[in-house]
Amino acid sequence: MAAVRSNPARRSCSFLSLVALASAAMIAMPRPLFAAELQGVAAISVHRATAERIERRRAVKAGRLQVPLPNTPDTARVLTRLAVAGLQSGAPVMLRVFKAESELEVWVEKDGAFVPFAVYPICYWSGKIGPKLREGDRQAPEGFYTITAGQLHHGGRWRRSLDIGYPNVFDRVNGRTGSLILVHGGCDSVGCFAMTDAVNAELYDLVSASLRRGQEHVPVHVFPFRMTDANVAAHGNGAWKDFWADLKLGYDAFERTRRTPHVTVCGHRYRIAEGKPGSVGEEVALCEADLETYGSVMAAARAATKGDLPPEETAAKQPIPCSMALASCRRWVALRDRQAANGTVAIKQSSGRSRVR
Repeated sequence: MAAVRSNPARRSCSFLSLVALASAAMIAMPRPLFAAELQGVAAISVHRATAERIERRRAVKAGRLQVPLPNTPDTARVLTRLAVAGLQSGAPVMLRVFKAESELEVWVEKDGAFVPFAVYPICYWSGKIGPKLREGDRQAPEGFYTITAGQLHHGGRWRRSLDIGYPNVFDRVNGRTGSLILVHGGCDSVGCFAMTDAVNAELYDLVSASLRRGQEHVPVHVFPFRMTDANVAAHGNGAWKDFWADLKLGYDAFERTRRTPHVTVCGHRYRIAEGKPGSVGEEVALCEADLETYGSVMAAARAATKGDLPPEETAAKQPIPCSMALASCRRWVALRDRQAANGTVAIKQSSGRSRVR
């Protein structure tokens, strides 16, 4: 495979590649390959995972990183993989990030619940397990976030990337600072989740297609590790045990129902309730008891994430005039989207304002 070079990101973070689960054939299998069945396994070795992540970063800087990373889904066949799994491009999606494992999962809504679609290795993320506390600490955040149309990031170095919405209202009421925490390409970062370029492109396309079709909030749940009983027990005496216990409630609620949990912030802590049938994501908001005290914080969090789809995304909103079950239709859609993206790239590059990575 060809080696790629990638320069460091100004503000970016990423994760480690362990064992990714989903190919198109695996997706059709029942749940055993996913985390709910991993409750009894031994806790992950964070030290080993950190060493692997750092080695990937060194390989990037030396120009010897081999891509795709092991266990990466076939990004050249995303529409075929969706069709094989009985899923639709533009259906609601959900992302889950596991820092210690350096994995990012994509789930797609089908028949009123989310089903697994793919697991991608995160090429690199900076910092350690535990939440982000302040601007410049080079730490990747943890918590419950959502991506809206206004968070499709098209400026600066990472033109087609996803702003996860840190700091959310929980971070703000707890005095945490920072900005522009992205899922982007390039495989290097100081605070974001850096994927390989091909994986980043697939993630952006999946999320933007869902937003175009009307999903208002794409959930992004970021965990320190898979919140299995074994992993939580292994880290049960750390400084963040209470915070992680709240994150586990959200993890467990999704594992039970395959619906996005209802997440609010009350008394400076996350509060979790099971999602209602048909729930595909909603903003993380203050509970009523805290609105009077922190209403301005809630308003600031909303203002930071509001916005419209970028012009090229709006232009691509037209319906698909054929059945995605047909290979010819999938090829037509891929060509249409590629031409739209290439047109935008050409405009941006000619203006000198941005560069695609």
